[in-house]
This record gives sequence, structure tokens and C-alpha cells, in this order.
Amino acid sequence: MTVPSLDLDAVKAFVRIAELGSFTRAAEALQTTQAAISLKLKRLEDRLGFRLIERTPRYVELSARGASFLAHARELLAVHDRALSALAGVRQRVTIGISDHVAGPELPALIARMNAQDPELLLEIRIGSSGDLLQSFDRRELDTAIVRLHVGRSDGELVAEEKLGWFAAPNWQHRAGEPLPLATLAEPCGVRAMAGSFLDAAKVPWREVFVGGGVAAVAAAVMAGLGVAALAPRMLPFGAIDIGSKLGLPELPRLPILLHTRAKTGRTADALAELSAAFRSAVRG
Repeated sequence: MTVPSLDLDAVKAFVRIAELGSFTRAAEALQTTQAAISLKLKRLEDRLGFRLIERTPRYVELSARGASFLAHARELLAVHDRALSALAGVRQRVTIGISDHVAGPELPALIARMNAQDPELLLEIRIGSSGDLLQSFDRRELDTAIVRLHVGRSDGELVAEEKLGWFAAPNWQHRAGEPLPLATLAEPCGVRAMAGSFLDAAKVPWREVFVGGGVAAVAAAVMAGLGVAALAPRMLPFGAIDIGSKLGLPELPRLPILLHTRAKTGRTADALAELSAAFRSAVRG
């Protein structure tokens, strides 16, 4: 009996479908089309002689044999990557700057996924404001920057768009006749500037009551009842509420998350594609 050889790209496609639960998201992670992903999976299933994925109109689910094969598929890819790394002899370093307004509580899981994509990459992650990170990227101190849209910049690859709201603690009450108390990040912060400009345009009086050195600090101030902050919902602890409509505050736009990178091909580009796909999943919730 002849044992069939396996196409590693097809195996990788199967693993991404299984991990992300979607042909579309797997295609995004591998920077290809959904049709190409479907074709690779079909070829792998034909080669193995059994179905790996059960397709339904709403979701994808591993077959019993697909679930059994998944661990072997992951090990096959890991062995392949270790073999290539041993030949290379050194770990490739990639330095990534991520905006504090983008990183969010999912960051540990996102880093883990990027490491799983290529365990031999030496990851260096820096958190900061979008403006500071873009300056570092332009000075070539960073290989990649993942940031909010920054005034004066029109470059970068769109990763996702995220809606912002006006959030407060569940028991917080605005005192009538007083300016809206805002908790913000320190300057320079594009979200801070945007929130202020929207309030000014709507003729809503406001004042800063808390300036934090990071989004976690701003979220803590919100939950402590100091005031209101313009943030993405995933940045807030469970229980924070959007009080924008209740107070008649201006609606905030969906803000882009942009990827700036000089890595267009190779291992770093593959790992960044996985990170970008993970951010899309996090933003979609």
C-alpha cells in the first residue's frame, strides 16, 4: 500500500480553518482567498480519503476523523518549522509596536497565536501611543506598527474598524449643569483629540478629570466613577455602560486599525498575517 504524501500548505489551511472556525478567517490569516482555502482542503481530504470538515450554512465543524487528525497536523507543521529553524541557525527578531488603544485585554492570546504560527521568531512587543509608535517606525526602530488612524497619515494596511462609545460605570450619574467629566490618555493621543473635537462641535461642555498613562488606567478611572471615557467596548471591564445616547453625546465613528510594516514576504510576514487575522476576530467579538 502506498502511503500518500501530504501538501504542507493544505495541512496549514486545515489547521487554520479548525483554529479560526471559518474559511473566511483562515483565508485572511494565510493571505489568500476563500476559494483557494476550500480547494486546498478538498485536495487534502481527497489525499487522506476522508472528510475533515463538516460544512453547514452557519458554521464549520470538525468531523470525528478531522478532530483526530488535527493534533497530527499541528505536529507535522511544528516539525517542519523546527527543521527550517535548525537550518537557519539563528532566531529571527521582529519588533512590533502596538497602540495602547488597539492592544486590549486579548493581547496575551494574540501573542500566543503569533508564537504558535512561528515559535522560532524572537518577538519584541512595545506598547505606546499611535503617534509615538509611527515616529519609531519611520526611524526604523520598529519593523511593524499596529495603530489607530493618525492625523496626517494616509498609508498603512487596514486591519479592522472598531466602533467607539462613551463609557461610564453603571452607577455613575452626570451632575446637571456641570461640564462632562472626561477620563483620557495623556497627549499625544488621537482618540483624546477626536473625542474633544466631537464634543466641541456638538457644543457639549467638558473638562478632563483624569489623565492616564495607559488605557488600563483610564478604564480603572471610569469604573471608579470619576467620569466618562471614549473607548472601544472591548477595552472596558464587564459592567461598563455606553451612556452616549442617554446624555445626548455625539456619536463616535468607527476608527480604523492600521498595519504599517516593511515585512512583505517570508516568516515575519506570515506571522503578522496571523496577528492581523487575530485582531480582526477580536474586534468582531
